[in-house]
Amino acid sequence: MKSEKLKVKAAFHHWTFCRLIGYLAFGFSLFTIHFSLSTHVAAQDGPADLAPPPLRTVTKQEKAQLNEISDLKIHTKLALELMNSRLSQAEHLTSTSDFDGVFYQLGGFHGLLDNTLNFLGTQDSKNGKVLDNYKRLEIGLRAFGPRLEAIRRELPLRYEDYVHKLLQYVRDSRAKAVEPMFGDSVVPTGKHGFL
Repeated sequence: MKSEKLKVKAAFHHWTFCRLIGYLAFGFSLFTIHFSLSTHVAAQDGPADLAPPPLRTVTKQEKAQLNEISDLKIHTKLALELMNSRLSQAEHLTSTSDFDGVFYQLGGFHGLLDNTLNFLGTQDSKNGKVLDNYKRLEIGLRAFGPRLEAIRRELPLRYEDYVHKLLQYVRDSRAKAVEPMFGDSVVPTGKHGFL
């Protein structure tokens, strides 16, 4: 009978020991899963050191050049030339790995684009010359997209977020430049509202 009690007691201790090991293994598994999930989620948030977007600036010299020209066509052509110059400088700085300089030039490009859209937006959109210059701007922006994409591919991840947003802004600006051409006031109507 004593040996029976010892066997039951040993089995009970063995069962308790196995249960304790199971609880420890389960707790360790939960800790491991929690740690790996929190690390995975933190990695998905992206780099914590994202570069802040550059200032959308137009230099005093650029602004003076643009302000002294009132002719729509010449003004739009000059603005596109200045944007092209900023983009060329950004491309050059990308090749020398001066990424902060690239960012500064892209901010200037962005500022010139804003300035041009504002200038055209203040003009009479029923005027055919304004529509021609919106079209000129859209065609110019079309050529800038692939160049911006090439710059984006060369930049470190911390700069990519802004350049991606700038690419989207250029696409939106192209759509905004085309929009006035499809308004109700573009197609003249006859005496009774017919063509």
